[in-house]
Amino acid sequence: MATPRLVYDDDCGFCKWCVRIALRHGEFDPVGFADLSPDQRARLPAEYESCMHLLTDDAVYSCGEALERVVGRFGPGWRRAMNAARQVPGWQRVRERGYRFVADRRAIWGRVRSCADVE
Repeated sequence: MATPRLVYDDDCGFCKWCVRIALRHGEFDPVGFADLSPDQRARLPAEYESCMHLLTDDAVYSCGEALERVVGRFGPGWRRAMNAARQVPGWQRVRERGYRFVADRRAIWGRVRSCADVE
């Protein structure tokens, strides 16, 4: 299996900081919105700039589900935690609402945590 591509907002310092964390704990190929190939962009939803995405060989995960899949690749403990979370009733709704809460306030979070590049 090819290394999954982690697609993110490369204009957002907080998003870049989050990608740095992901790269520290898992194996991903980071791709900023500005660097998407036409083929990659074609796989993404129309409103792709509203959240992060994880592109694998056979699937596209977006927003909270992408974050869940990324964290699940950090190691066995994280994978078990994500598997347990999926068993919680209403997990998908909570996951997406939590993701939106953070994503819609990226400028605020960027004042606390931010970086200029992912590497």
